[in-house]
Amino acid sequence: MSYFAAAVVRVEGGWTAAEVSLRGATDLDEVAERLRDVEPDADLSLLFVEADDAYLVVMRLDDGEDLRVFGSDSAFAEESRLGALLVGDLKASVTGLDDTDEPRPATTSSGDEESDQPAVDPEADPVGDADLLADLGISTQRLLNLCAREGMMPADVTAEVCQVLGCADEVEELREV
Repeated sequence: MSYFAAAVVRVEGGWTAAEVSLRGATDLDEVAERLRDVEPDADLSLLFVEADDAYLVVMRLDDGEDLRVFGSDSAFAEESRLGALLVGDLKASVTGLDDTDEPRPATTSSGDEESDQPAVDPEADPVGDADLLADLGISTQRLLNLCAREGMMPADVTAEVCQVLGCADEVEELREV
């Protein structure tokens, strides 16, 4: 399974980004340790893991503690060892689409390419803490909608989230290497 793992850490003066290798990681704590190692003094560290253009996992550490994890689809745990490592222990599905005032995407395509409400993937089963980016400008609803939008690849979701955070250029530079 191919993957891209980008750590984005907030330090004094802005954001920095670094690619993180997950090879040989044996558990989620070891992945969190690799994220901490990117910048041990960061007040906020995020790890975006995109796998096989199908799955996205977002991990968050505040002041190097309190690991929070969100996965775009629980099927990732069944598809690979990496998926099992990152989201295998996340049992609770996220069911927040109806919990906010934000509009829910349409469940069928109307054929209108101008629509900002594209069809969603009815098979997706997001798991974990979908609220982990809410204080950074990405509400639970918005994250779920991004992950469920038909045609939206994990890299697209990462790019849109990073655009809101103000670190899109740093992540894009990692992709170009």
